[in-house]
Amino acid sequence: VDATWKELTNVLSGIFCASLNFIDSTNTVQPSASFKPLGIANGTDHRFLRYATLPREIVCTENLTPWKKLLPCGSKAGLAVLLKSEKLFHSSFHSQAVHIRPVCQDQQCKTMSLELRQTLNVVFDLHTSGQGKREWSLFKMFSRTLTEACPLAASSKIYIDITDNPQEEQFELSPATPLLSQAVVLGDRRTFSVYDLTQQVTFGTVRSLNVLIRWKSTEGDMLRPLLHAERYVAGYGLQTGEIHTLMYNNHPFRSFPVLLLDSVPWYLRLYIHTLTVTSKGKDNKPSYIHYEPSKDRVRPHLLEMLVQLPPHSVTEITVQFERALLKWTEYTPDPNHGFYVGSSVISALVPSTVAMNTNITEEQPLFSTFFPCKEESSYFVRVYTEPLLVNLPTPDFSMPYNVICLTCTVVAVGYGSLYNLLTRSFQIEEPNPGLAKRIANIIRKMRGVPPL
Repeated sequence: VDATWKELTNVLSGIFCASLNFIDSTNTVQPSASFKPLGIANGTDHRFLRYATLPREIVCTENLTPWKKLLPCGSKAGLAVLLKSEKLFHSSFHSQAVHIRPVCQDQQCKTMSLELRQTLNVVFDLHTSGQGKREWSLFKMFSRTLTEACPLAASSKIYIDITDNPQEEQFELSPATPLLSQAVVLGDRRTFSVYDLTQQVTFGTVRSLNVLIRWKSTEGDMLRPLLHAERYVAGYGLQTGEIHTLMYNNHPFRSFPVLLLDSVPWYLRLYIHTLTVTSKGKDNKPSYIHYEPSKDRVRPHLLEMLVQLPPHSVTEITVQFERALLKWTEYTPDPNHGFYVGSSVISALVPSTVAMNTNITEEQPLFSTFFPCKEESSYFVRVYTEPLLVNLPTPDFSMPYNVICLTCTVVAVGYGSLYNLLTRSFQIEEPNPGLAKRIANIIRKMRGVPPL
C-alpha cells in the first residue's frame, strides 16, 4: 500500500504541476474512523487507507491550468470560460479538488466505472468585486460572460440562492428566470433560481449571459453555522507549548458527537498524558480515543477522538508538546518563518431542521450530492480548522556565511601577501635620459667617445 501511495502522489504531482511528491511517511497517517472509501465500496479497512496534507503548499495558476485541461471542453466553452486566473486568485478564498470513486453503470451494478468529479470553490469580497457598490455580476467578478454551454455537457446550470429574497425585497436579480429549484443543503431547505445554459432562450437576443444582482437593502444578517472550530498555539519560548482546539456547537438544545482527527509532525513531541477535554468548565471524557505515537523522521502523531458536544457550548481540547531540535539539513530555506502543522479534521452528523427525502436526490442540484444524508434528522459535515505556524529552535544560519567571509579575507590578505613576496622578482630600472643627453651620447658615439 505504501509503495502504491507513493506512486499515486508522484503521478498526481506530475499531472497537476503540484508539490504532492513531498508527501511521504513523515506526513501520512492511517485514520481508523475519520475517513472511509466513497462509491460502491462497502467495507472499510483502515490498513488500506491513507491521509496526508501539505499545509505549506498553496494553489497557484500552475495548478489551475492542468486542472482545466481535464474538463471535456477545457476553458473554451461552458462555465469553464469564467475560470480566469487573475480573477480567481485575487479572491478571498479559493480551493480546487478532484474526486474519483467507483460507481455502478446500471441498477443491478453488473458493470462498474470510475467517476471523476472536479470542484472549484471561490469566495469573492462583495465590495471588492462590486467596486464599492452592493452589487455584483459575472462580468465584474470574472471579466467574462457566458455565451454557450459545453457541447459535450448533458447539464450546464447556474444556481442563485434566493431563499431569503422571495419577493425581491433585499435584491433584484436580472435577467429574471422562471426556473426555480429546491434542495436541502446543510440541513436547511433552500430555493434557487436556475439558469439552464443548454437552452437558447437563457441567453436572450444578445447571445450573452451576465447575471447581475443589485441590493435594495444595506444590511444583511450574518448566519452562524451550527458547527465550526478553530485552533491555535499557546505558550512562550522555544521549548514547550500547547495546542488548543475549540469546537463550537451553536445548536440551542441538541447535542451531537464529533470525530476529531489530529495529525501532528514528529518534531512536536506530544505529552499525551496532558490531554484535556473540557465543555462548559467541566471535563468531557471522549467515548473513543485512538492514538499512534510518532517516530522521529518516520511518521507523525495520530490522534482520533469521539467527543460529545453539549448544546450551545464551546469544547476545548488542549495538549502540551515539546519542540525538537532538527538537523541543520532538515530546516526549510526560510526557517525563521516557522513550520506549518496541518489542520484538524472534524467529522460530525449535525442535527437537521428539515427532513430530507433521499428518494429524489437525482432531481436535486449537483452540489446537493456533496452533503450525503442517511438519516432524516441529521446531515454529515466535515470541517477543517486553520493550520498552525510553530517556531522551532533555529541555529544561526548566518554564522557559516560569516565564517566563510572571514576565512576568505584572511586567505586573501595573508596568503596573497606571502605569495607575492616569494614569487615577485625585483629589477633596477634606469630612468629615461633627457633629449639633450641622448643627442650628446649620439655625437659622442660617432666620435668614438664613451657615452655620458
